[in-house]
Amino acid sequence: MWGRDKGIGYDLGRRGRNNVMKIIITYTIISIFLGKGGHVNASIHEYMNDGFIPRFNSFFFHGGSEGLFASKPPPPHHQHPSSDDKSLNGKSFIRFESITFRRPKESASKQNAMQQRTGLVEAIVVEVKDRDKIGKTALHSSTICCTPELAKEGLCKVGEVIIRHDPDKPEWPKRIQTFFEGNDEEAKMVLGTIDINATGMYYLYFVICDPQLQDTVLNGRTVWRNPDGYLPGKMAPLMTFFGLMSLAYLVLGLVWFIKFLKCWKDVIQLHYHITAVIGLGMTEMALWYFEYSNFNSTGKRPMGITTWAVTFSAVKKSVARVLILVVSMGYGVVRPTLAGITSKVLLLGVLFFMATQALELVQHLGNINDLNGKVQLFFVLPVVLLDAVFIFWIFSSLSKTLEKLQVQKNCCIFIVHFLAQQ
Repeated sequence: MWGRDKGIGYDLGRRGRNNVMKIIITYTIISIFLGKGGHVNASIHEYMNDGFIPRFNSFFFHGGSEGLFASKPPPPHHQHPSSDDKSLNGKSFIRFESITFRRPKESASKQNAMQQRTGLVEAIVVEVKDRDKIGKTALHSSTICCTPELAKEGLCKVGEVIIRHDPDKPEWPKRIQTFFEGNDEEAKMVLGTIDINATGMYYLYFVICDPQLQDTVLNGRTVWRNPDGYLPGKMAPLMTFFGLMSLAYLVLGLVWFIKFLKCWKDVIQLHYHITAVIGLGMTEMALWYFEYSNFNSTGKRPMGITTWAVTFSAVKKSVARVLILVVSMGYGVVRPTLAGITSKVLLLGVLFFMATQALELVQHLGNINDLNGKVQLFFVLPVVLLDAVFIFWIFSSLSKTLEKLQVQKNCCIFIVHFLAQQ
């Protein structure tokens, strides 16, 4: 009986199996080692000697972007939250903490020690739908910083970012100015918080208009918080989703385990592989839930937990695709083993695991949207191509398997008719 055969793994020699396992284990250990002990800044954006890049007639640094929900109304007077929660309960905000700007010594030495405001750095917070209110775009030119010509028209002040305020919301976009004093090399931004009272996607830019400050570096951090935690608005529903999926996998696992025990005598090797996929899915969903829960509580994503979640996700996807492929080939149905093609199937599975692992690590530990097109293509294209290979191989194998089943069915009908005539 095929259920007593040793299965897919035994179609490949011991040396081949060991090599495949070494590749998977080594790759996983490297991924986990790279992420061990670190954090990825998410809703807490940290800046460490970050520089400004030229943009039109300005120098700017993208300080972050998050989806934020509007602050909730304060709780009723009869509710008394703990002292730790009073300042955060239901609040949505962007907070600037320990922000400092350091300009080059050469630039500072050119200034008069007794002079005030010898350099300006502006922090601009703008909602995505109002980004066109930053700068002035003419037919053949674009400017972010005010020029003497525009200042003469009364549109702005020379050396500042051009902002056209909305009449309905005159305080937006927000502008926070930090000045260098005298010949100081460092300027500290005043600790401040911007309350968010409208749901939307918000961007933070640090902008310099003075060319003498183009080599200025930025240090510090900003904290972005939603009413219910640090999860960005676009990610907030995912914590609930992964929690529900964890329960769903738990129920599925219990049902499958009961059925597995009842039909123990008829279990084939394929059923063990299905059990492994369910177990991987259950572990993956639980890890993602705890990862998002921790993210929501602290504002940071521990690279260790995230890497483990990504690894289990990549393993589950790879094993599930390999399982569908071997079933479509007729394994456990019309053939007891896969003979000489096992190595090809396992190689495709390992390649898909590595490509998926790399893509998801970039997606969850970085921001693939901030990468240029070529770099994005480098991570996305291998996954797409390998998925296409899986799909083509699955459907072509399924077609051949169905043909074999049809032939076997016709043979059985012929034998029945032949025996009946006898």
